[in-house]
Amino acid sequence: MNSIVRQPIVALIDHQAGNIRSVSNALKKFGARVLLVSDVSEIGIADAMVFPGQGSCPTSMDSLRSSGLDESIIEFIDSGKPFLGVCLGLQLLLERSEEGNRDCLGVLKGKVIRLPSNQKVPHMGWNRVFLDTDHQVFKNLPDDPFFYFVHSYYADPLDSHIVCGKTNYGIEFCSAVHYENVIAVQFHPEKSGDMGLIIYKNFVEWAKESFK
Repeated sequence: MNSIVRQPIVALIDHQAGNIRSVSNALKKFGARVLLVSDVSEIGIADAMVFPGQGSCPTSMDSLRSSGLDESIIEFIDSGKPFLGVCLGLQLLLERSEEGNRDCLGVLKGKVIRLPSNQKVPHMGWNRVFLDTDHQVFKNLPDDPFFYFVHSYYADPLDSHIVCGKTNYGIEFCSAVHYENVIAVQFHPEKSGDMGLIIYKNFVEWAKESFK
C-alpha cells in the first residue's frame, strides 16, 4: 500500500517587493505547496516561510505594518518553523536601517548600512559567498559559490556569531546569517541558476522535516 506524502506548505510573503513568481516556481519545482500570503489570516497553516524582498526598506515596512504582516512574521519565527529571508528579507529582520532611517522588524539585533561610495552602488552581479556553516540549506554547494546580488545596503548583525556567509565588495559584508530557525541571505537564489536552486531544494527538504 502506497503512503501519501504530504507536500510542505510554504508561506511566501507578498509585500509587493520581491521576485514572487521566480521564488514560487523554484519552491514548487521541489515539491512545496506555495501559499502566497498578503493577509495575516493565511499564515497559520504553513510549515515554513520564505520572506523575499527587492525594493526599499521604508516602502516595504509600511506595507508590512499596514497589513499586520510585521507581527505575523515575528510570531512565525518565534514558532520555531523553518524561515528563509532573501535580500531585503534579510535586511528587514534587523532593528533599524539607514535607508529612510527606519525601524525594522527587530528579530535580529543590528542595523542595515549603505555600501561604501568607493564602489558602484547598487552592487549588481555575481559574487562569491564564503560560507562557514554546516546548515542543511547550504549542503551540496561547492566551496565559495557564486550567487547573484542586487543591493545598495547590507545587514550588519550585532552578534558576529550568526554570520555564516561573507562577501567582498569594497568591504567584507555579511551575505548570510543563521540564527536558530532563521536562515537569511543577501543574494538572490532565484536569480542564481543551479546554485540558487540547490538552496531552494534544501529549504523544501528542511520544511518537510518540520512535520515528520
